[in-house]
Formats: sequence, structure tokens, C-alpha cells
Amino acid sequence: MAEPAGRPTLSVGERLRPYRVILGARMRAQRQYRASFVTDIVGTLLVGVTEFAEVWGVFHNVPVFGGLTYGQAIVVFALSNLCFSLADMLVGHLDTLPQVIRAGQVDAYYVRPLPVLAQFMTSDISLRRIGRLAVALVLLVVGLAMAQVAWSPAKGALLVLSIVSGTVIFSALFTVAGGAQFFLINGPEFTNGFTYGGSYSAQQPQPIFPDPVRIFWTFVIPTAFVAYLPTIVLLDLPGDGFVPRWLAWASPAAALASCALAGLVWRFGTRHYQGGGG
Repeated sequence: MAEPAGRPTLSVGERLRPYRVILGARMRAQRQYRASFVTDIVGTLLVGVTEFAEVWGVFHNVPVFGGLTYGQAIVVFALSNLCFSLADMLVGHLDTLPQVIRAGQVDAYYVRPLPVLAQFMTSDISLRRIGRLAVALVLLVVGLAMAQVAWSPAKGALLVLSIVSGTVIFSALFTVAGGAQFFLINGPEFTNGFTYGGSYSAQQPQPIFPDPVRIFWTFVIPTAFVAYLPTIVLLDLPGDGFVPRWLAWASPAAALASCALAGLVWRFGTRHYQGGGG
């Protein structure tokens, strides 16, 4: 169907411009107070180091945990934290939706001629997560070096694919948690069990979990696709026979399924919202 006469056709760049302007303003605002900004980054860096201390503590006492050695476990931990940190930086602020809903501020997003989810996703960006992200990147390099990966083009592609897909999976979990708040209103602790709980499960060697839990974190909430399954293939490990090794290449499919679920939950949530009443 032809465009109505006199109606301007916007290019992709022009359509994305409002989001770029908002994100740019948010980033400038966070960097405005240098001391506070640096302190926030150091804080998240310490969070990453503290989480890794748990892995170090385990392997300080046992040589193998969940079928993985120390270097192999570092790869799983680093991949998971890298993907989660990226997702948390980009869309983790959806955690604040309960406060926004209770304050009646959601209505302002509905009256703007832009998609509600896109507005929420670009309403903030948590640059302080750079600290935790840096820890994950360093540990990933160290872990891959310790594990002595036999690199090939296929393994390089798998690593990139896993990082992108893992970030999308965690971003989808944050979106599902945000969409559920339109029904729960004050239930962030419930949804945190799936977002932050999913992050914790992805850091662990999956064989340590009983089969029902592994089924949940593999086929219901697919956090096993973020780090453990890719690590098995990257390091040429035999796995434990619970799932086939080739599933590591199915991480994009898991990411797409997560996005489809996130889209449905968000759509139902925004349609359920009746307004702040103010």
C-alpha cells in the first residue's frame, strides 16, 4: 500500500534518533560526577571479584567440581558473567518497573508515539556495570588460556555466537520479569529468582544439579545454553550424557524462544495495565 500523500518517510537512522539522544543524555549524566562514577565502577568490579571468590574457594578444596577442572570452570563462570553483565547494563533497569508503576509514571510512556518497551529499554543504561564486565572479560581470557583451547574457525564462531545469544537470553529474562510486574505490581523478589537465579545457575557446572533442576534450567529457562554447553564444545569435553553436545550450537534458537516468550509476557502486561489513576 502506498504511503499517504504528504506524509514524510523516515529513514531508520531518523527513527532511532530519539533513542540515541536519550541514551546519550543518560550516559553524560552518569559521567557528570566523576568520583561517584568511578566509585560505582569499582563497586561492581568488587562484586565480580567476590563472586569469583566462590569458584576459587571451591577449587581450593577439590580438584574437580561437576566434571570440570579449575580452568574449565573459570570459562563457564566468565562466559555467564559476561553475558549477564551485558544484559544487566542494557536492560537491567527494568527491575525498577514496580516503583515506576506504583508512582503512576508509566502513563507517560503510553502517550508518546514510540513503542513502550523500546522507551523503557532506552530510558537508562547502567555504565557502572563496566566493572563487573571487565572482570568477566579478564577471567574469560585467563580461563581459555588455562584450558588450552585448540582454536578453529568453528570454535571462534561458537564463542561469539554464545556471547550474543547468552546476552539475548538474559535480556529476555529481564523483559519477562518486567512484563510480569504489570500483574504483580510489587513482586520483584519473585521474578529475581528467575533473573538473578538464572545467572547463578549459568555460572555452575550443570552436572551438580539434580535432573529435574537441569531440565528446568535447560529447556524451560535456557541458561545452560549461555555458558556450560558452549564450554563443553569449546574445550572438547565429553559432557555427561544428559544432553547432546551439539545443542551448544542451538543457543540462537534458545535465544529466539526466550525473546518470543518475553514479547508475549510484555504484550500481555502492557495491555493489562489500566493506568495510574492520577
